[in-house]
Amino acid sequence: MSTLSERILGAPAGDYVDRKVDRAYAHDGTGVLALEAWKSMGAERLSDKTEFSLLFDHIVPANNGTTATLQHELRDFAKSSFMHFADIGCGICHQLMSEGIVLPGEIVIGADSHSVTLGAFGAFATGVGATDMAAIWLTGETWFRVPESVGIHITGSFSGAAEAKDLALTYVGKLGTDGASYQALEFLGDGMRHLSVDERLVLSNLSVEAGAKAGLCYADETTVRYLKERGHAVKPQIPEQCSYVQELDFDLSDIVPLVAVPHRVDTVKPVQDLAGLPIDQVFVGTCTNGRYSDLARFARIVKGKKVAVRTIVIPASAEILGKTIRTGVLADIIEAGCTIGTPGCGPCIGYHMGVLGEGEVCLSTANRNFKNRMGVGGEIYLSSVATAAASALEGEITVPEVA
Repeated sequence: MSTLSERILGAPAGDYVDRKVDRAYAHDGTGVLALEAWKSMGAERLSDKTEFSLLFDHIVPANNGTTATLQHELRDFAKSSFMHFADIGCGICHQLMSEGIVLPGEIVIGADSHSVTLGAFGAFATGVGATDMAAIWLTGETWFRVPESVGIHITGSFSGAAEAKDLALTYVGKLGTDGASYQALEFLGDGMRHLSVDERLVLSNLSVEAGAKAGLCYADETTVRYLKERGHAVKPQIPEQCSYVQELDFDLSDIVPLVAVPHRVDTVKPVQDLAGLPIDQVFVGTCTNGRYSDLARFARIVKGKKVAVRTIVIPASAEILGKTIRTGVLADIIEAGCTIGTPGCGPCIGYHMGVLGEGEVCLSTANRNFKNRMGVGGEIYLSSVATAAASALEGEITVPEVA
């Protein structure tokens, strides 16, 4: 019997295969390099019937003249080549692709390592470099070595103040940053039925932080309902009896709030062990935790109070921003003293909109805390939304209260 990756790619682990790509996308950073490579291949024009997308999210709006010029060229290319195009302010590429675009069983390639996020829909989603993306634009295909799979079995339900981000940090801490190199993580078990699509996106998102090629959740009734609301009729994927190269078991009731300390995602500690550590900034957002459910949870905690440190909140998409406005969530966040940024990646990659100064400390809901990532000399601690909200109110790392 086959793993989900083997079923989608149509071959056993270890085989090399060429496959048609169902959806491919790049952003304003990798798109510039992909366009250069595409031109060097002698290409002139894409088909007018493609499932290719260019989505501006990394440096939006442009932070200087050079960036603006590069974006102008890429924007013209997208519009002239019949690509699906999302300009500044539309949102993070992975989030936009999750809003009713990616479907179970598809092969999805993004020119960004966190394209693994979309495995939450039961798709085989992975990231590639710019040259590989250019070749996909040219041929519509790419090659794979079918990965071995790691079975991550989930039971129970969350208790206390723990959430999906804490589970993700738990499994990354257990595997290590290279513990699943070129393997596919498969999240399965009775506990998955307690996790929403938003929570599954978090689990898949961090799979690359353990070195994984992909992180997949089987499409079930939760997936079916989500996609039905967005106009798609899909069927659940039923797990088969299969062999995994390694297996991990997690009971959600055992998960506690965690923090990943600088400068490794797999170096995790309970929040209570770091309680009282002063922070200079809190950042809530990114392709990990910038969804509506995240911002609503943050707002519930800070409503009627004031944050003690500068706090930047950035919705992952324009759709999410609009919903926070309609429901009053945005007003609660602003009234608590937070700053709202343009939907997109924000300061996650360290170009603008909240980079750190020398010696400053940020508590972030993002997925990476590498040295100098958000500013030379700054330190990044990674946490859940609940931990970030509690800490923003106190100005120091704080154990979140049970909701």
